[in-house]
Amino acid sequence: MPLAASGGQLLPVTPVLGVVAGVLLLAAVAVAGWGLLGSGHAVLRAGLRAVVQLAAVAAVITWVVGSLWWSALFVLLMFTVAVRTAGRRMTPGPGWVWAAAPIGAGVLPVLALLLAVGLLPPKGLSVIPVAGILIGGGLTATSLAGRRALDELRQRRGEVEAALALGFEERDARLEICRTAAATSLVPALDQTRTVGLVTLPGAFVGMLLGGASPVQAGAVQLFVLVGLLAVEAVAIVVVLELVGRGLVTAAEPPPGGEPVRRRVIWTALKGSSPPPDRRHTGPHGPGARGTRS
Repeated sequence: MPLAASGGQLLPVTPVLGVVAGVLLLAAVAVAGWGLLGSGHAVLRAGLRAVVQLAAVAAVITWVVGSLWWSALFVLLMFTVAVRTAGRRMTPGPGWVWAAAPIGAGVLPVLALLLAVGLLPPKGLSVIPVAGILIGGGLTATSLAGRRALDELRQRRGEVEAALALGFEERDARLEICRTAAATSLVPALDQTRTVGLVTLPGAFVGMLLGGASPVQAGAVQLFVLVGLLAVEAVAIVVVLELVGRGLVTAAEPPPGGEPVRRRVIWTALKGSSPPPDRRHTGPHGPGARGTRS
């Protein structure tokens, strides 16, 4: 018997569903607080935002998908929100706007290819969900790759300085340090693709089954979505690395006091011995000298 015969619903939309969702949200907040994860408030805000946003989308989606132009504007809105979210995750500075490059470079070619070959009908009901899935994947890959790359550069700043002292170009020195860490951002997409059907049944597959499609049709569409996500996220990570390597996306300035440590790392890398003592802040007439009381 097809799954859609039970009313086309995965879960019955009743007050019980709302109560259970609220309990689970509070449980997530409590566990995050108890575990000192530092994200309890963020979990609560995310859950409440999801309620408001999904209610708003549910109210307008039927009207939006009726027009291709309104559907295109809706996709543009999704892209804009994704850029801001991923950019702010990467850096608090003005460089967050560069998040548009990796997300756009990954999503736009895939969407254009689908529309060009006719696999994706130019209808809002088809374009919006596919674009949303691809933009979501690009958002995740961009934010993870950016944060991991910048964190790695911040923690291993001395090694970057050492590479520069050895003659590396600035871009090459940064990429040498942060590429491996950023590449791990592709792991969630790889794991999802490897375990599909064995561990998880993704939303596109279940949604098509509930809509009355055959298992073969649902599986083919889901396979395409997973492969498309791999392409989008791989491109996004490569573009993020290029942005970080060229210094277009940077982290906040490190705290003062790190220069002597970097100086020792560079000297050790070049000479293989301990450097002479740092006297910049010593002596009665040095740059850091302070007046004495009489």
